[in-house]
Amino acid sequence: MQHQEFEPPEELRDTIKCFWYNRRDSGELQSSFEVQPDGYAEIIFHFGSGCSIAYNGDLQPLPSPFMMGLLNQPVTFYAKNRLEIIGIRCFPWTVFDLLGLPSGKGGVRIFEHPMAQLQSVLNKCILAGRIDEALTQIKQYFLNERSRIAPSSMLFKAGVAMREANGAMPVSQVAAAAHATVRTLERNFKQSSGYSVKDVSALIRFEQVRNQLWLYPDTRLAGLAHELGYTDQSHLSREFKRYSGTTPAAFARKAKKEKPAVSSNFVAFIQA
Repeated sequence: MQHQEFEPPEELRDTIKCFWYNRRDSGELQSSFEVQPDGYAEIIFHFGSGCSIAYNGDLQPLPSPFMMGLLNQPVTFYAKNRLEIIGIRCFPWTVFDLLGLPSGKGGVRIFEHPMAQLQSVLNKCILAGRIDEALTQIKQYFLNERSRIAPSSMLFKAGVAMREANGAMPVSQVAAAAHATVRTLERNFKQSSGYSVKDVSALIRFEQVRNQLWLYPDTRLAGLAHELGYTDQSHLSREFKRYSGTTPAAFARKAKKEKPAVSSNFVAFIQA
């Protein structure tokens, strides 16, 4: 598996965390991979044999692009042969405004948008091995989209505070950092993201635990719980199982077997 991440232009850094490219070669047999929750929303373009998701017991092919909103539990995707992905990792409080879409709850979301017209151009770049050119096309598209919206400085400040605190900051302090009342912040945050500040903060905090255990499986849970503001180790374990469907210890054991060499911001693709 090949994975690369690319910083967005300065003008997009208040709405997009990064762009990324991932390639998987699974062979002729259908294989599955699991995506763990985190505190971002992703727009996914895919190329090659395509990818699917299980729905009512059957595999449902996913169009390109599709959106992966905030997840409350892992999602398993299925693919075979070559699958290449270009992802746009967005802050959940900006992605819907950026695309001009109504906000909604998370999960895998199929949506119609003029952005889909990029698919054929990007596919030609991918087939020719010109990943940089494909990314240039996407960056320019989002620069054009970004120029049409007036971002909320309040939500931007709130997001920065939440990220810097790794999701451990109380809502009242997030509101203070955003120079807003709690009520005003919550109303605007939910309108833009579909979630409350507390919901997103919990996912950001889970993401920190997930990344730490994925990269450093021997990390002591008691110390991690203290560092990230959980009440105690039991609290961390309950929240971790809520989002991952497994215990921190089981997740760490799986990470030891996989031993990925990836950055801490990587969306954890795990062989199911």
